Amino acid sequence: MKTKQEEYILAHTLTTRAAFLEIYNRTLPAGYPRASSEILERFRAAHPALFKRGGGWSVALHRKRLMDWMSFRHNLT
Repeated sequence: MKTKQEEYILAHTLTTRAAFLEIYNRTLPAGYPRASSEILERFRAAHPALFKRGGGWSVALHRKRLMDWMSFRHNLT
């Protein structure tokens, strides 16, 4: 089991799109649509300002924003 500090570090670390996608889909609440690489690229294109910090994906920075963005776009999946 991870400690709170390890979870915090993991959430705030910039990671690859593939790693973020795996974490995002694994931790989603039931009923939320799953993401794909294509959806992540569309999100990135729609929100370039969120990727100025090195271009990586961060659970802390991107997860909720992606969930909100996807909830308004039912035609993504």
